[in-house]
Amino acid sequence: MSTVEAVVLGIVQGLTEFLPISSTAHLRLVPALLGWDDPGAAYSAVIQCGTLAAVCIAMRRDIVRLAGGLVAGIRSGRPLASADCRTSLLIILGTVPIVVAGFAARHLIRGEARRLEVVTAALLFTTFVMAGAEWLARRRARRGGRGRAGLEAVTPTDGLAMGLAQVLALVPGTSRSGITISTGMVTGLDRATAARFSFLLSLPAVAAAALLEAWQQRAAIFGSSDALVETAVGTLTAAIVGYGSIRWLLRLLTSHTLWPFIVYRLGLAGVLAWTLGSSAAKSIPSLFAFL
Repeated sequence: MSTVEAVVLGIVQGLTEFLPISSTAHLRLVPALLGWDDPGAAYSAVIQCGTLAAVCIAMRRDIVRLAGGLVAGIRSGRPLASADCRTSLLIILGTVPIVVAGFAARHLIRGEARRLEVVTAALLFTTFVMAGAEWLARRRARRGGRGRAGLEAVTPTDGLAMGLAQVLALVPGTSRSGITISTGMVTGLDRATAARFSFLLSLPAVAAAALLEAWQQRAAIFGSSDALVETAVGTLTAAIVGYGSIRWLLRLLTSHTLWPFIVYRLGLAGVLAWTLGSSAAKSIPSLFAFL
């Protein structure tokens, strides 16, 4: 991998990690379209450290408040009495499913799950879920409801449902933010609150995945000075671009819907389908020659 590739992949990661359009799908598609090698699940997970840092900086006030609330709630012996402590516990609860599933399916995630056929199917599935969430939100608005607002409005049902939905993000093409924000909207949260909780929910899972992959693949990622520089460049680029994208999305969702992203995802699925169709068409002459 060259430095140019590392920068490009870092920009892709930073732009697409928080926007509900799937970072893993783009990290799989962009190299394929440019004729580059697949960076692999390990590299993708490690440069997520950049977007992890972006979340921590952009949402530092929420993080500090929730962490303080958790400590205070535990010390008082009444953890459920504080809204901040309850929200922190819901983030922990919502992280359990993806940790268990990620460890159990780690070999599948690194291999077969990165096939373009799987990416395309996951992309379409989540797009339909997002469209369904917007339909429900519009129906609720017609009845005078706007969705529950504020992190203190997040219930155990919201936290568990979004945590279970986050498991699907292990499959490239799903979009962690897309599936969790949509799930939060379905359970009754407004878009902005669902997005805030989604980003906070991603912190433990992304940190665990990045650190685990960095340790297990340390020889390949950090085994040479070139590989170390490429990883550092990609991670730093992802952090800078990711910070801008998360701030922009949080502002956008206070007054806009997910429909622009839904339309974009449908177009992306079309590009992937065309790529798969072109590859299949090219393989037919080779098959007849073999026969």
